[in-house]
Amino acid sequence: MAALAASSTAAFAAKPRLPRARLSVAFAKREKNSIKKLTASLNKYAPDSAPALAINATIEKTKRRFENYGKFGLLCGADGLPHLIVSGDQRHWGEFITPGLLFLYIAGWIGWVGRSYLIAISGEKKPAMREIIIDVELATRLLPRGFIWPVAAYRELINGDLVVDDKDIGYY
Repeated sequence: MAALAASSTAAFAAKPRLPRARLSVAFAKREKNSIKKLTASLNKYAPDSAPALAINATIEKTKRRFENYGKFGLLCGADGLPHLIVSGDQRHWGEFITPGLLFLYIAGWIGWVGRSYLIAISGEKKPAMREIIIDVELATRLLPRGFIWPVAAYRELINGDLVVDDKDIGYY
């Protein structure tokens, strides 16, 4: 058992540490190259033309993105790309918990609105056709209901309306 613990400790110690983005040479090089490519494409257009304005806006966004990566303490690999650290280290929770929860909320919202749409059309003469040709007006009316989907789902779970019996499931 001690040998296993020693080998895992040695393996952990042998792993190279990721540097902070603002201290990484590869990250700075990647930023410089990104801006250099955009600046080179900028020379092809007149200064006040629409493409030049769009490229200038992209250059500013690129600078801001790299600045934010450095400011928020993201870690970089040897390639200069930021890496998300998914571990027990609480300093890195914001890198994946916030986007993860946002993803789950949006996916749940889409699913809840879709479920509401299917329930709304289930009593019609040809519900399968309404699944193929979506009633946009009805779907648009159902969209705002999705914002409170966690509360509505919990309420339906408590009331017993969220899950139906197998005998009530129909196949077309």
